[in-house]
Amino acid sequence: MTFTPKVKKDGSGPTPTFRSRKRWGVVLILICLIAIGAYLFFSRAQSRSAKKGQSPVTPAVPVVAVEAKKTGFNVYITGLGSVTPLNTITVRTRVDGQLMEVLYREGQIVKDGELLARIDPRPFEVQLTQAEGQMARDVAQLKNAQLDLERYQLLWKEDSVSKQQLDTQEALVRQFEGAIKTDQGQIDSAKLNLVYCKITAPISGRVGLRLVDPGNIVHVSDTNGLVVITQLQPIAVIFPIPEDNLPQVLARLKAGERLPVEAYDREMRQKLAVGSLLTVDNQIDPATGTVRLKAIFSNEKNELFPNQFVNARLLVNVRRDATVIPSPAIQRGPQGTFVYVVKADRTATVRPVNVAEIQGGEASIKTGVSPGELVVVDGQDRLREGTRVDLKPQSGGATQNNGTQQKGY
Repeated sequence: MTFTPKVKKDGSGPTPTFRSRKRWGVVLILICLIAIGAYLFFSRAQSRSAKKGQSPVTPAVPVVAVEAKKTGFNVYITGLGSVTPLNTITVRTRVDGQLMEVLYREGQIVKDGELLARIDPRPFEVQLTQAEGQMARDVAQLKNAQLDLERYQLLWKEDSVSKQQLDTQEALVRQFEGAIKTDQGQIDSAKLNLVYCKITAPISGRVGLRLVDPGNIVHVSDTNGLVVITQLQPIAVIFPIPEDNLPQVLARLKAGERLPVEAYDREMRQKLAVGSLLTVDNQIDPATGTVRLKAIFSNEKNELFPNQFVNARLLVNVRRDATVIPSPAIQRGPQGTFVYVVKADRTATVRPVNVAEIQGGEASIKTGVSPGELVVVDGQDRLREGTRVDLKPQSGGATQNNGTQQKGY
């Protein structure tokens, strides 16, 4: 039987009945294609599950773990301080005159008593000559007056001179004796000025930049001086600590203990020098609630420089047989501090801990971790309770595991 489409009365094309049947045919074809695609997808999925037999296993998380150790733990108090010289001297002239010669180099290390500069000595040499000449004249006059006094004393015994003449001669002798003492003072003053013409270092230390050039006239009243000398060996560091720590420090000082102090650079990475606590200031700063401490360092290799900023660490206590772990292992959450401990089956467990002190990259643990347990120090961000872990080596810091010495886990 042949299907003959109906034609519109105007003869322009198929009737609406023909178009409706065509749309239904397209819909049926699309439904068949979707059904076939779904069948193939689920068949392949079931085939994969049948081959594997079970769901995939979660891979182990790579972490670095370190054994908790039982050892002594140093407790420090840290403060930002500045290097302060024990003595800073501005060398000045003690006589007026022309600066003839400068004998030091800028930045040179000088010793106590070393010659630094010379001032023109000729005016004081002239003064010395004059004082010595006056002295010689007065000495001669004194001798003559003493001889006359002896004659007057003999004549007075013979009642040949009056008592007044004798007394006058005695006064003249005493007058010349006083003049000689004055002359001696002038001589000593001139000699002292000649000594002052040679300017020497009053302390041992490092000289700064030259303040006056040779040829200039210098005066005792000059404010700048000739040069500044700073003592470098030994040298001090002044740093503040909180007032709450003061009783502990004073108790150790009262017991006669020597408290070590370490000086580090600004970034607290390099140790510059080791010294000891010298003294404590006599008052607390009410604005900051701190008290200043002064430590002394031998500074034999000039590790410290005046006015340099350093981090000072004062050792105030040593905890014996403390459980110590690296501070990066400490985590903080809503319930407090905790660490991840690696169990024997290589799974991680959360362990709350009570931290006593954190110093220099290490933490002293009161409770929560026992010596010998492995704590995770790197990779904690991917861990949860019961997560399987894969221990990886760490550069530096040896630990033990199953009798094998390694750098880390």
